Amino acid sequence: MPADVPSSRIAARAAGVRPLPVALAEGLIVAAVVGWWAVSRDLSEAVMPDPWTVAVTTAELFTEPEQLAHTLTSMLRVVISVIAAVVLGTVLAFLPRRYPALDVIVYGRIQPFLNAFPSVGWAIVASIWFGPSHETIVFVEVAILTPFCLVNVAQGLRELDAEAMEMARSFTRSRPKTLFLVTIPLLMPYIVAALRIAYGVGWKIALVAELFGTESGLGFLMLRAQTLSDAATVFAACFAVVILFIAGEKLVIDPLARRVRYN
Repeated sequence: MPADVPSSRIAARAAGVRPLPVALAEGLIVAAVVGWWAVSRDLSEAVMPDPWTVAVTTAELFTEPEQLAHTLTSMLRVVISVIAAVVLGTVLAFLPRRYPALDVIVYGRIQPFLNAFPSVGWAIVASIWFGPSHETIVFVEVAILTPFCLVNVAQGLRELDAEAMEMARSFTRSRPKTLFLVTIPLLMPYIVAALRIAYGVGWKIALVAELFGTESGLGFLMLRAQTLSDAATVFAACFAVVILFIAGEKLVIDPLARRVRYN
């Protein structure tokens, strides 16, 4: 490597990051914030709060105890719902493989129904059944996320390496051993893909579900802010979701995907 190449460029190349695209991306963010600030100067805070006010309000969602409780509540609901949806979708995908007679029921009835049923419909029905509660939000999210997981895992089952499965059956006739030592490891890329999709969609659903069926969480804060014409809190709740989503992807899903890829 030539001695006159800056160490920052060397690090960027080693990480597979090109400096120019990164600079352009960061520049767009700065330009957007500046444009936002310029627009906010001519508008009321109830309509368009300035970036600093929103940044302070967003920070309060992670630092003030009362606000933090709402943030953590939303995060916990999403995590529980995503895990439950991945498990349920995986189980549904496996049922026709174990019992072929269920193929029409799972893929011809359950999957189309879950795919087509409106998200708002689930939210309203759940609020009628369970009232304002954690169960309402989790139920809505699981009902909406399950078909995404089902489709991904089912596709993985269709693309399983037939030779690897035949070799596994030649070594043992134990279904549990074949399942946990061969089938599940081969399916992990599809399960992680389902997890990634469910986590992203789950955050989009969470706020809408909380508007209808709970008295806590970021969605509830947004609803309360609407009644108070508090646009800063609405923006802050949205940015809090973005922060939590990125943190979950970078700290949990991406490392899990890399581990699956290289195992």
